[in-house]
Amino acid sequence: MALGVALGAFGAHGLKDRLDAYHMEVYQKAVFYHFIHALGILVVSVLSKTGTFSEYATDWVCTLLVVGIILFSGSLYLLAVSGTRWLGAITPLGGVSFIAAWLLLAWFVMRR
Repeated sequence: MALGVALGAFGAHGLKDRLDAYHMEVYQKAVFYHFIHALGILVVSVLSKTGTFSEYATDWVCTLLVVGIILFSGSLYLLAVSGTRWLGAITPLGGVSFIAAWLLLAWFVMRR
């Protein structure tokens, strides 16, 4: 979450005069999804300590969330600052990872 805040601050202050409106919006979307899913990692980690589900489940869900942050937000960060359009083809893979993580979390919780 600290990295999400730092990258958000960097975008707001360091990139505001360097990126056009479209690329700034892409960068902000990357920060938003990064932060929300990092918060999800925190919540999932705490839930496992309450016995809601196992460490095994936590590992799977958190791994998928991390992969999603790297692929989704990472590709958008790079696309925004570099303008390299093909990076946008990686973004949906991160989205699939996010969706898989949340569906897996629901399945583990419902199994209990």
